[in-house]
Amino acid sequence: MRLLAVFATLLAVAAASGRLMTMQEINERRLEAVKRWQTSGSQNVKSGGVQNITFTNPKASEFYVEGKSLPLVDFDVGPSWAGLLPISNSPNETRKLFFWFFPPGPQGSLDDLIFWTNGGPGCSSLAGLLQENGPFTWSWGQAKPTVNQHSWTNLSSVLWVEQPVGTGFSQGIPDAQNEDDIAAQVVGFMQQFLEVFSELKGKKLYLSGESYAGTYVPYIANYIYENPSRLDLSLQGIWISDPLISWYVVQQQIPTADFVKKHASLFSFNQTYMAHLDEMAATCNYTGYMDKYVTYPPKGLLPLPGDSTNFAQGCDIWTDIHNNALIINPSFNIYRIWDTYSLPWDVLGFLGTQSSIYYNLTDVKEAIHAPVDTEWIECTLTHVFPNEDSSSPPALTVLPSVIEKNQRTVIVHGLADFIITADGTRIAIQKSVRNGLQGFQTPIADDSFIVDGVGAYGSMHSERGLTYCEVALGGHMLPEFAPVASFQIMQYLMGFRDTP
Repeated sequence: MRLLAVFATLLAVAAASGRLMTMQEINERRLEAVKRWQTSGSQNVKSGGVQNITFTNPKASEFYVEGKSLPLVDFDVGPSWAGLLPISNSPNETRKLFFWFFPPGPQGSLDDLIFWTNGGPGCSSLAGLLQENGPFTWSWGQAKPTVNQHSWTNLSSVLWVEQPVGTGFSQGIPDAQNEDDIAAQVVGFMQQFLEVFSELKGKKLYLSGESYAGTYVPYIANYIYENPSRLDLSLQGIWISDPLISWYVVQQQIPTADFVKKHASLFSFNQTYMAHLDEMAATCNYTGYMDKYVTYPPKGLLPLPGDSTNFAQGCDIWTDIHNNALIINPSFNIYRIWDTYSLPWDVLGFLGTQSSIYYNLTDVKEAIHAPVDTEWIECTLTHVFPNEDSSSPPALTVLPSVIEKNQRTVIVHGLADFIITADGTRIAIQKSVRNGLQGFQTPIADDSFIVDGVGAYGSMHSERGLTYCEVALGGHMLPEFAPVASFQIMQYLMGFRDTP
């Protein structure tokens, strides 16, 4: 994104007075925008923190979580249900997934259900709940949890699931060989979930997730479409943010040198290293790839830079850049490159800055019915695919047909993400064929993503069932770094607004 647009996003222009708004005024306008939506046209409004919802199956009470007494949370987060459920109804089943379910807030829809999974593979969705889109948030650097004004529970019920087997509190021996196995296990779990919480049957379903969930979610959606009788929910669409949907060489290696040049002041490499980078990119056939092949419409098939789906020997340019960035700034953050100072304290320990991880506190485990003897790690050291994931990337397999079957599909990318870059996602989209055509046929307009009360906040494009959004300053965990933009895009996916 152009430097001018970055400053426009950071400061915003007050049209009435011609002066620059303060950050406090910008935040106030963001909140006002959300409040305006919450008070317009939303149905099923109830008093209190959440809508009234009752589950008649007595087993549901075993999972009930009292929102007034969550440890270290000094406010009522409302009722919720959490615990372990098996991935099948077999009496010998030992594989169980951990979930935490919240009903909608006062303005949320009772007709919809959002499913959220983090990526990894093997990263916990409870991190997404606590630091991204849940009803309370305890993000990096926060001394204590606070109410999340942009919780997705303000839209509908939300179900956070720790999957695959081996992730977080989930139990059992991982045995998934590919994404079809993962999809079958998730749908099996969802069957057991709906037997306990049967009042949710028939709801509209939205699958969502980030990072490696860019692979999980399309395969889960495809499995649901191919097995329509297995799940009593009506799949409407999917959200994948900063997603892995193609080969790593496509989304990490090809665009990385150009990414460094766009953000040269943040990387601060000297001329000698930049010359080395140019030479490396040229040798590996990365130079000029975006200009030559990522056109609108595409001029033909987009080739891989080497003779395989992996990078060639000596062409791991991403790792080379990362290692040298850490020499200059030991706190360099691959998830959001704007974080150039010491990494903040993290209650989940993901940044290595906290010894007492919240989900490892015994009273927290007891409160949410988690196994007390399980050590929770945000991203497991266990191989959730014992023999690696044998599935091909979804952009080349199931994603096109899923887009064709969905009501809406959203791919979102934060422009400050280095681990998977937005240009890599653009390449993946332009390589993919759906509805008889390859990629987007018309260009993505700069500064075309408009956030209510803020203004231009990136770029977006909709075409043939797919909406792609790029979010300025947003990092890899997009709902954490850009909560207002993420909330607005999710509104669009669910049909609560006509444009993102």
